[in-house]
Amino acid sequence: MSVLGRVDRRTVWARTDWGIVIAGLGLSGVGALLVWSATRHTSGSQYLLKTLVNLGVGLVCFVLVTRIDHRTLRAWAPWVYLVSLAGLVLVLSPVGSTVNGSRSWIQLPGGFSVQPSEFVKVALCVGLAMILAERRDRDQRPSARDLVLAGVVTLVPVGLVLLQPDLGSALVLVAMAFGVVAVAGAPKRLLLAVGAIGVVGVAAMFTTQVLSAYQRARLTAFLDPSVDPEGIGYQTRQVRIAIGQGGWFGQGLFQGPQTQSGAIPFQQTDFVFSVAGEEWGFLGAAGVVVLVVFLILRTLLVGSRSDPFGQLVCVGVAVWFAVQAFENIGMNLGIMPVTGLPLPFLSYGGSSMFAAWLALGLVNNVHLAGTAHRR
Repeated sequence: MSVLGRVDRRTVWARTDWGIVIAGLGLSGVGALLVWSATRHTSGSQYLLKTLVNLGVGLVCFVLVTRIDHRTLRAWAPWVYLVSLAGLVLVLSPVGSTVNGSRSWIQLPGGFSVQPSEFVKVALCVGLAMILAERRDRDQRPSARDLVLAGVVTLVPVGLVLLQPDLGSALVLVAMAFGVVAVAGAPKRLLLAVGAIGVVGVAAMFTTQVLSAYQRARLTAFLDPSVDPEGIGYQTRQVRIAIGQGGWFGQGLFQGPQTQSGAIPFQQTDFVFSVAGEEWGFLGAAGVVVLVVFLILRTLLVGSRSDPFGQLVCVGVAVWFAVQAFENIGMNLGIMPVTGLPLPFLSYGGSSMFAAWLALGLVNNVHLAGTAHRR
């Protein structure tokens, strides 16, 4: 009998981890306000309505994943992974479209678009957990075969994402895999070797033609904003001005001079955190960070109470959210290069919102399975 089948299904929502749900809703609601503030001067309520629709679809994704039997979820992992790879291949075909120097999107009818690299993160969470959890179920370390297979499962989507090219998403996938493999019990020497290879690989990105000219300009401008004073250098300067003007308490919602004048391109996506910094000040922006940190720690707590498969799934989700949040907030503060990674739950974008709520659905599924086993 299935894990959920052994209990009254009417109790599923009573046993749901409402901590992660409330944190996710809080971040999504804050994101909707920030996106609205960043776009109302040019588009009225258009982006706000789209964000709320995206949130609604995301919640449906959360409910569907929550209701899937835990064992079924584990059995479906290979198919989820293969479907996600198909999306990455499709985006590199003539069906894909290029935005900001990266061929990462598939345009759909009605003005909608899909970014397959966001859903690959969900697939990698369950795929790696499936591979590495079997031996942990028997209190054994992963075998060499398991580690090689985990490496292949990671490197295939990383390679496809780099072909777009999308360095930010590739780094998130690598970080997720590193975290999951480390928790699964991989030898420390292997982890050190992988870390060294990763450093060399990132350095190669700066010195070769792997990335597009647009993306190389982003990385160069991080080191010296004066290199591209009318492009990305201009954006980063305006972002820092906006955050600096926020002070402790901010200018007030809809009152930020930089935000309301439209001085910051792509503010609703890459630089949505700067809206919080300018209009809500240090305290408001810090509140956003606290919510993100709470969600990450809560995810790890759920994993710590679960079986090995659930634990590894939660580690993957937590690393994903942590790396993206650190990179996005860091590029707003000028301490990280601009890579185009969205801030989970806050940045405008349907694919990012759907993937984030799918991830929370995985975490809640793990939580429900853990409580069922403890009954």
